Amino acid sequence: MLTEAHSENKAEAQQSPGRLARKYLVRSDLFFAFALFSDSDKNDFAQILACLECGSCANMSGSAQMITIAKEDPRSSDVSRLLSAFVEEVERRYDSPPVDVGNFDPELVAVPRSVFLVARRDGNAVGCGALVPIDQYCVEVKRMFVAKGERGLGIATMILDELERLAREFDYDAIRLETGIKQPESIALYGKAGFYRIPNFPPFEADSSAVCFEKKI
Repeated sequence: MLTEAHSENKAEAQQSPGRLARKYLVRSDLFFAFALFSDSDKNDFAQILACLECGSCANMSGSAQMITIAKEDPRSSDVSRLLSAFVEEVERRYDSPPVDVGNFDPELVAVPRSVFLVARRDGNAVGCGALVPIDQYCVEVKRMFVAKGERGLGIATMILDELERLAREFDYDAIRLETGIKQPESIALYGKAGFYRIPNFPPFEADSSAVCFEKKI
């Protein structure tokens, strides 16, 4: 028999099965997620599982929306469009461009224990993020970005989760990152993911618009 909390989740499953299933499937709680679907909806559950085998899934009410996150070449035209959009948005938010906003050097992710990830929804590049080594023990997240029209699907969280997974795989002890005071949604994302404020690290020491975070892993 379902507990009260399970009953609430069952109601959520009826309204948005994809969202709730992703919530539990990402935790690998397959049996609980499966129990939330009626016999007539088992096909929906199977469809969600198929998404997870390829990458990630989000908001699957109606037609399936495939979201994949994978390593890609930062010199590609798709990535160039994302990075240009990132720079344009940051420059619109600030009176003067923050430190470290400009062209992204692909050589930063050409070294060992680094990566550049691209998120795609139905094949279209919609977000990105990179891991750039600081030293042997610490790595920095750079160029975390999701295109404006693609927000609200959990894509930024998926990118950040995959970057953290890779940082652990690369045997780092900590992840650092920088965002800005005029990017409250980014600050909220990192706080929710377990990052905490630290003094600004180089090259952001004198940048009053910068906000730096760290997470021990």
